[in-house]
Amino acid sequence: MSVKTDTEVIIGGKVFTLSGYESEEYLQKVASYINNKMAEYNKVDSFRRQPIDTQSVLLQLNIADDYFKAKKQITLLEEEIQSKEKELYNLKHELIASQIKLENTEKNIKSLQNEVNEGARKIVRLETELKKQ
Repeated sequence: MSVKTDTEVIIGGKVFTLSGYESEEYLQKVASYINNKMAEYNKVDSFRRQPIDTQSVLLQLNIADDYFKAKKQITLLEEEIQSKEKELYNLKHELIASQIKLENTEKNIKSLQNEVNEGARKIVRLETELKKQ
């Protein structure tokens, strides 16, 4: 298990001590994300005119929206990966089947070439016998 980390962060101009099993850099990144969201929405006049508790709820809703959109994107990407893995699996099997077919065709060509060579030798032998008669 990881070591618990305590780190001070500034969110909305206030100092908070965050504790967790993540790195200090990660905890600072989380605080930075929240600060960026707050700054983004504080640029909007209609947001700033809301009571602080409403601002807080709106900010929480927007962060939750980001979370669910990211989660949906992850699900879509996982499905795409799974589809690509299945496609790759099928292509590998198709490649193996094609290689086996190619090997069999090459063997068949070699066998037919041997038959042709044997037939040619037989023709030469028969022509030679005809010339001797």
